[in-house]
Amino acid sequence: MNEFSLKYGCNPNQKPARIYMADGSELPVEILNGRPGYINFLDAFNSWQLVKEIKQATGMVAATSFKHVSPTSAAVGKVLSPALKKSCFVDDIEGLDESPLACAYARARGTDRMSSFGDWIALSDECDLTTAKIISREVSDGVIAPSYSPEALELLKQKRKGTYNVVKIDPSYVPEEIERKQVYGITFEQGRNNFKIDRELLQNIVTKNQDLPEEKAIDLIISLITLKYTQSNSVCFATDGQAIGVGAGQQSRIHCTRLAAQKADLWHLRQHEKVLSLQFAEGVGRPEKNNIIDIYLSDDYEEVLGDGVWQKNFAVRPEPFTREEKKAYLSTIKGVSLGSDAFFPFSDNVERAAASGVTYIAEPGGSVRDDLVIEAADNHGMVMAFTGMRLFHH
Repeated sequence: MNEFSLKYGCNPNQKPARIYMADGSELPVEILNGRPGYINFLDAFNSWQLVKEIKQATGMVAATSFKHVSPTSAAVGKVLSPALKKSCFVDDIEGLDESPLACAYARARGTDRMSSFGDWIALSDECDLTTAKIISREVSDGVIAPSYSPEALELLKQKRKGTYNVVKIDPSYVPEEIERKQVYGITFEQGRNNFKIDRELLQNIVTKNQDLPEEKAIDLIISLITLKYTQSNSVCFATDGQAIGVGAGQQSRIHCTRLAAQKADLWHLRQHEKVLSLQFAEGVGRPEKNNIIDIYLSDDYEEVLGDGVWQKNFAVRPEPFTREEKKAYLSTIKGVSLGSDAFFPFSDNVERAAASGVTYIAEPGGSVRDDLVIEAADNHGMVMAFTGMRLFHH
């Protein structure tokens, strides 16, 4: 098959629509179930590249959760702590620790659950039954992987009343070196972004602190590869083998940093005992729990804790998580890694990152204020590497 007809393009009025191979060759994908749409395939092909590159760079299986052509998170297959399992709503999944791929997706999906609602999933390796069990109970549009176990495929085919999108991709497929797209009837052409991101990219450490442990280098690599497939401008926080906050599509770099930091802060706060011990009312579903937790952790917590309201959400009224308590808890966080897809034009990005526990930074460098950025990093005892490589993605 070298062509696949789509119901419509980005929007229902954009017809006709299709994906096809311009050279007449076979498509490198097989649709095993469902009927993916235009945006589904945009997510599928971008997300597949991301997990494939993380696997190549780290040697570990990887997964990502995509929404609207940007990752909400990406992760490698490291076992989750008990607190993280509960935070990610996977503490009841049997055999989770024995499936690195399931651990990777549990991390990716659990990072920013509100953004991941209705996600597209990419898996670097064969989808096993444990991973499929996690996918089967989440609201999701589809999944792409190089293969599926028979049991996993059978379970996924039952999702969404049999319409769930399951795509198999040829892992050996290599696209042409030149890529093209049209905007307003005008064809754009460029070389593919085949830049390799690995440990060697982090050798130019420009701060006084030169100590970059291997596990932190892996976090920086994950953040940079995630940025490679994130709509620019973008900044990515990472720790423990996963992206924990992605700030994407902002015109200002500091707004990217603030957005990513806010998401990273929420990821940490969701693992606090006050959140893990919340007792929800009977009948509150998983998506509703996400919304309730998000509001509970905000300054608008009275919306879920107010008199006459909390009974709908909780079996037992929880104590508010005060701003002072949250600030004190977050002040204990250290060792977070941060990647930026372009240089920091001002030191305010470093200051905001430091407030969310960032100790390690990778950014291209090249700003006229690099000296001020380095000075700010030194003031916080950070390790900062200049990669020399911009990673814009549009």
